[in-house]
Order: sequence, then C-alpha cells, then structure tokens
Amino acid sequence: MTQAYPLAWPDGWPRTPKHRQTSSRFKVTQDRARRNLLDQLRMLGATQGRTVISSDVAVRQDGQPYADQARRLIHDPGVAVYFELDGKAMVMACDLYTQPFENMHALGHAIEHLRGLDRHGGGHMIERAFTGFQALPPPSTSERTWWDVLECTRDASIDVIRAQHRRLLMDHHPDRGGSDARMAEINRARDKAMAERSIRA
Repeated sequence: MTQAYPLAWPDGWPRTPKHRQTSSRFKVTQDRARRNLLDQLRMLGATQGRTVISSDVAVRQDGQPYADQARRLIHDPGVAVYFELDGKAMVMACDLYTQPFENMHALGHAIEHLRGLDRHGGGHMIERAFTGFQALPPPSTSERTWWDVLECTRDASIDVIRAQHRRLLMDHHPDRGGSDARMAEINRARDKAMAERSIRA
C-alpha cells in the first residue's frame, strides 16, 4: 500500500493549517493509541496484515516506534492509516492535533463511531460512508519531479526541503486562493523527497 515512515499523506485530503492545530485532552500513550486504532480496524473487518499506519514517527521493522521517539521533534504530526476493506483500498487521515499519537487516537475514535452505524442497523450507511475513504489511485507517471514541485534542486538539504514545503503550503492554501489538488501535489513531493533522503542515508 504505502510506507509507514515518512508520512504519506493521502491525495485529496486537506491539511489542517498549523495555527488551527491544537492539543487534545486524550490521556493515552502512543502504544495504546496505536493498539486501539488497530483493534478498531480489526473489529471493522479490515483485512489482517494489510494495514499501514503512516506518520513521521520512525518505526522499526515490526512497525513499533523506536524507543527514543518521545525525545525527537516531529515536524508533521499528521497520521494516515491505509487499510483494505472488502477488497478495496481505503485511507483515513488526521492532523488536527499537535502530536502524532493524538491524531492516531482520533482516527481510532472515528472508526469506532463509524462502526456504530453498522451496530445500529445502518449497514448501507457505513458502506456509503466508506465510499469517501477509498484510496485514490497512484498519481500519473507524467507528474512533475519533487524538486520541481518544491522549487529547489534535487541535492537540496532536508532543511531546505522542509522550508520549501512549509512556504509552498502557506502560499497555496485554499484559504489563500490555492486548491486541495495543489496542496496534495506539494505534500506528495515532500514525501518523495524525504523517502529519497532516507534511502540514501
């Protein structure tokens, strides 16, 4: 589906501006938030072994975060969960809160509430609801390179990539006359740039 690290924000999902992000009142650890999200997906009927929780929290081979993550500065707190339901690729994402584990916990709550539709006789409603969560197909191979989108050179440093990503998101935000499609292109370019850097590292 996609990689767990770095964050692969889904195409078409709007981002929450930094000034609108907030701290939650969730009293939950990162491990509990992750386990709750996976449990909710299992109870929903998501295909086992086909779930990827994607974020800027570095993870080990087993999908668990490294022990020192609490001491690391996470620039993007967003979390996207990719899963398969009834043979269809789905995705949900959240970046309302300032910490990845808070957004992960929020996704678990969202899925729990959607499951409530099914429990209360709304099977057709949950089916319609999840139509909006189908993952978009991969972008066309004719798309621009990440360095063209981010308006930098291919050998740009990680700091330059992050700075350009932030600047372009501000410049092209829908509130300033931009579009969700342009925001998605900028985020996709950032993801590709960071993935390329991690491969080279």
